Amino acid sequence: MVVENEVLPYLQWLWRGDGASFVDGRGALVQFGIVALTVFVLALVGGFVVSLVRHGPVRAGEITYRTLVGGFGDLFRFSPRRIGALASLAIKESLRRRVWVALVVFAMILLFASWYLGTDNREPARLYLSFVTTATSYLMLLLSLVLAAFSLPNDIKQKTLYTVATKPVRSIDIVLGRIIGFTALGSVLLAIMAVASWFFVNGALSHTHTVDKASIEAVRDASGATIGKDGETSYDAYHSHPFSVDADGVGVTDTINEHYHQLSSDDAGGIVVGSAEGYLRARVPLRGKLYFLNPQGVKVAKGISVGNEWAYRSFIQGATQASAVWTFTGVNENTLMEYEDGSKYLPVSLIVRVYRSYKGIIEQAIQGSIQLRNPDTGVKTTLRIFPAKDAQIDSFEFPNEQTDTDQNDITILEDLVTEDGRIEVIVQCLDRGQYFGFAQADCFIRLPEGLPLANFVKGFLAIWMQMVIVIAVAVLMSTFLSGPIAMVTAITFIILGFFRAFFVQIALGESYGGGPVESLVRIVTQMNVMSPFEPSPAVSAMQGVDGILKKAMQALSYVLPDFSTYLDRVRYVADGFSIPTDAVLQDLTVTLAYVVGMAIVGYFCLRTREIAKA
Repeated sequence: MVVENEVLPYLQWLWRGDGASFVDGRGALVQFGIVALTVFVLALVGGFVVSLVRHGPVRAGEITYRTLVGGFGDLFRFSPRRIGALASLAIKESLRRRVWVALVVFAMILLFASWYLGTDNREPARLYLSFVTTATSYLMLLLSLVLAAFSLPNDIKQKTLYTVATKPVRSIDIVLGRIIGFTALGSVLLAIMAVASWFFVNGALSHTHTVDKASIEAVRDASGATIGKDGETSYDAYHSHPFSVDADGVGVTDTINEHYHQLSSDDAGGIVVGSAEGYLRARVPLRGKLYFLNPQGVKVAKGISVGNEWAYRSFIQGATQASAVWTFTGVNENTLMEYEDGSKYLPVSLIVRVYRSYKGIIEQAIQGSIQLRNPDTGVKTTLRIFPAKDAQIDSFEFPNEQTDTDQNDITILEDLVTEDGRIEVIVQCLDRGQYFGFAQADCFIRLPEGLPLANFVKGFLAIWMQMVIVIAVAVLMSTFLSGPIAMVTAITFIILGFFRAFFVQIALGESYGGGPVESLVRIVTQMNVMSPFEPSPAVSAMQGVDGILKKAMQALSYVLPDFSTYLDRVRYVADGFSIPTDAVLQDLTVTLAYVVGMAIVGYFCLRTREIAKA
């Protein structure tokens, strides 16, 4: 998965930032304050200008003053009791609209999904987890939009809100009541979907095998005594497992399709295959910094480009000195894991993208090598050869006791790890004319794993936070727009949030094809994105308009929710990686900031409507 930058510790993110954010690298709290102040000033100036045109300077100043004093004074006089009553009313209205139908739709989706999803996939857990999280996410987005965008306009249209507005209820109570009510109802529905998804995934992946008795062969030592058995399981769920057991019939199968089975013996001396294990993971990676060696062995920042349009990965050429080298820091005795006999090993995982310049025997794997090296002394372990599996996580266990390239006995902790905790992992492609592709996140040291169930809950928590922001946005739009228009506007806002990175690229002029107007002209005239325009007054005018639009887009990008972040968190679960707790805290803080901001803006919008003065 694409994880180029480690998640910052929460307090550092909140107060200091990462040095690369849009407000001089300051922390999130400072950025929020600057954005909130900017939006407030722009709204105040905009409101004053509108009042100035309508009523003149004196009246405009009076209206602005009353809005500031009265509005902010009223804003902080909200009542938790009134908000709770209005939230309960919003829940009852939603239930009358048969919101529970969403659960029926979700149940039907899971029912028919079993027809099309199967365990014959190379990564079945990723397939099933991606399906349930994607289905849940889109269903909750649609449900939240429909509920929040139409509720308030419908109440105003049907005059049912007048009975509320004539009582001692403030606009902020109405806005917060709607947001909290819809969030509470959505949370219950999402919790039910999460439980159903967990049992669906586990039930779909659960299976076992029997032993193919014809495949069993005895394993003997030099004296001829039987020390174990080799064999293969039956072919079930589109696969079988080779296995080895000891003399007592205890062992474990080979890992196939991301899972394995424990083996034990029964009373009759037969071999019993246990249930599937290892499907659901919550890996905790320790990531390193990547650099490359070119075919001549010279250090470079990037490898070879093989013409892939997405230049995320660089490639190394086979049968040359080209290498991908990761430098890990913070490695110590606690980083190593223990075998059952108490000896220690360094667990390393690697994701390889294989690029074939010629097919050869397509079923035959491309050979690669991996070794450890001390970055200061240059001491390296002997080469470890492995068959590369394209886009699949290969796991390696390096025992603490190793031999170097001169066949001398060494240990990882004493001879390969530097005093400051650094160690290097070197990977090469061995087959001539073939290429391995790597990115920084493709190699990591495995730390003790988290609980898959807890990680699953974190993934659905990300869906919940996405739902809460959508509800807040839709409620805001419904305070000054009709239901259909509020929904369309909210959808536009959400779509821009999903593609925020691309939106920011256009705003900063970093995308090909120029700004919005220039891109439109290129599309209409079928002109490619690289050819420059001939200088002319029309071109200058077009670029001037684009400059204004880019500034407006850049300003808008600061308040757009980055929904891709929440999708990334969900992708952690499908890919079998543990979502960092710091990431969850950061996302919760951002969600709270959006809810507070949308509620305040929605309060002022509703306060200007006639219904609020009834």
